[in-house]
Amino acid sequence: MSIFEHIRQNIDQEVFTYTQLLDLLKDYKKPRDVISTLLKKGYIIRIRKGLYIFDALWQKKKVNPEILASLIYGPSIISSDYALSIYGLIPEEVTTITSITTGRSRVYETPVGRFTYEHINLKRFSYGATIQKTDAGSWFISKPLKALADKVWLDKRFNPTSPSSYEEYLFDDLRIDETILQGIPGNLDEMLKMNKVYSARKITWLTKFLTEKFFLDHKS
Repeated sequence: MSIFEHIRQNIDQEVFTYTQLLDLLKDYKKPRDVISTLLKKGYIIRIRKGLYIFDALWQKKKVNPEILASLIYGPSIISSDYALSIYGLIPEEVTTITSITTGRSRVYETPVGRFTYEHINLKRFSYGATIQKTDAGSWFISKPLKALADKVWLDKRFNPTSPSSYEEYLFDDLRIDETILQGIPGNLDEMLKMNKVYSARKITWLTKFLTEKFFLDHKS
């Protein structure tokens, strides 16, 4: 059995750490040299320091980018553009995996894609997330309205002057799907919670605009 076959046989997941490799190579004189050789030959791929995946040819299952995002940098929650795309709120397929974090903002350019992490304070970070579970692992993602709030909050290009500013921004700039947005369950309750959590005019104006557009007008 080759060194690589030994590694592949003893690591079940597609994402693994440097520590796992060293443990499997503890009987070799120069385990770091073995790892360097495997990297050069393309059997394993370095995602960031200490984190690796198997080359696609050797993967038992396709690597899940959402799970990878949670392992590259944490604590983190998928949100903003990537989450909006998952929910169908924006029409574009987003290739950059966007997350929020309580740590410093970071960008990771990896062989399998671009991962960004935007800092947000703990109170806002902790609100409105849900866990997604698969056979390959699990990850956290912001709920639809929270993902939209994070996008608005973090988008430095957008400087609203009033609640009416959101009409053009949401539906022309971001191209948010109005039907899907209006159909999100628990909209009103969620917006009240968001206002309290963010305690910021940018989000207060967002919820005021959405409430007046989708709810107040329809009650008359």
